[in-house]
Amino acid sequence: MSSSAPAPIRLSEGETAPDFTLPDQNGDPVTLSQLRGGKVILYFYGEAGTPACTGQACDFRDRLEAFTAEGYRVVGVSRDEVAPIAKMAAEEHLTFPLLSDADRRVHELYGTFGEKQLYGRTVQGVIRATFVIDEAGVIERAFYNIKATGHVAMLRKRLGLTA
Repeated sequence: MSSSAPAPIRLSEGETAPDFTLPDQNGDPVTLSQLRGGKVILYFYGEAGTPACTGQACDFRDRLEAFTAEGYRVVGVSRDEVAPIAKMAAEEHLTFPLLSDADRRVHELYGTFGEKQLYGRTVQGVIRATFVIDEAGVIERAFYNIKATGHVAMLRKRLGLTA
């Protein structure tokens, strides 16, 4: 009998978003449940300072005012320690929370770390994903294995946002 790894968690629309507390780019704790009462776009990215992840963060930055006007708060999560996140936030003028999940605990809760294909090879790593969470903390949309480039535009379209 062979033993195999358990299937990765995949959260679905209608589920309650798992709660967590993580430090932001300033080292201040951010708790997901404390953001209830407003809608949250929670996105998981690979690594601060890399071209694709920086581009995705800048796309969110450039559309932040429009997301905010529609009642959304944008929050990014990576496996980085606080220092590289703080550096990217400062260099790119990112004013929304970027959270450090260095121990992968939150990635595991959301199914955003595991096997993936990278340049034709199967590797363990961050699975880029975005969750749209409603005012009550329920997942409205779950997008796994997204592409960084064009993601913000796709997300806005799927949410019916035009501005």
